[in-house]
Amino acid sequence: MKKSSYIGLIIIIIIFAVIVVPKIIDRFSNNLIVESSRSVKPGFKALDYIKINGEAKKVPDFLFLNQDSLYISNEDYLGKVYVVEFFFTSCPSICPIMNRNMKILNDQFESNNDFGIASFTIDPDHDTPSVLKKYAEGYVGNSNHWNFLTGPKTSVYELANTGFNIFAEINPAVAGGFEHQGYFALIDKKGFIRSRQDDYGNPIVYYLGIDQDGVDEQGVDMLLTDIKLLLNEY
Repeated sequence: MKKSSYIGLIIIIIIFAVIVVPKIIDRFSNNLIVESSRSVKPGFKALDYIKINGEAKKVPDFLFLNQDSLYISNEDYLGKVYVVEFFFTSCPSICPIMNRNMKILNDQFESNNDFGIASFTIDPDHDTPSVLKKYAEGYVGNSNHWNFLTGPKTSVYELANTGFNIFAEINPAVAGGFEHQGYFALIDKKGFIRSRQDDYGNPIVYYLGIDQDGVDEQGVDMLLTDIKLLLNEY
């Protein structure tokens, strides 16, 4: 090989070392390596915290009566992974679907003392503890983990609309007289609201409690997976 060729090769190696190698090192040091598209879908390894103004959102304090006329507070759920919903017993539309799905969760984790469910009625004038007791027996009998809760109307609506940002209001124009969203909220053992990510890396925040046509993975399916993640987290 001619001397000029050696010189040219050396120059190319020097240019590569000066320009390209530092960039490779920088990408490693800053964790900028792009993962394969075959990596696990976001949400299956760790669940997001729902953040407001940069702070992880916790369930606010609450105190309500359950179907057995026992006072239940948010502190009773500390150390447990639990699911929250807002419903009412005379609901003619989405509530029966929501609670059939909630029963799937209850049945799956019935033997786990670190699991719980909190169902808050948005019709406390009608849904007294005795009414809730009869309603509960129609779904689960005497569950140790599932509380059907009632209390002052202002407290219930503040918890729904402000505490969880799950919409609920009185609306005589709709069937049943109440309007509400069919969402489930997932809470971890320390009282933080958690969720998985969507396909774009954003938290889904809440899980749809009703079934959707043409969807392979329903909200209850996601919860069956994500509850297990949180049960094993701490």
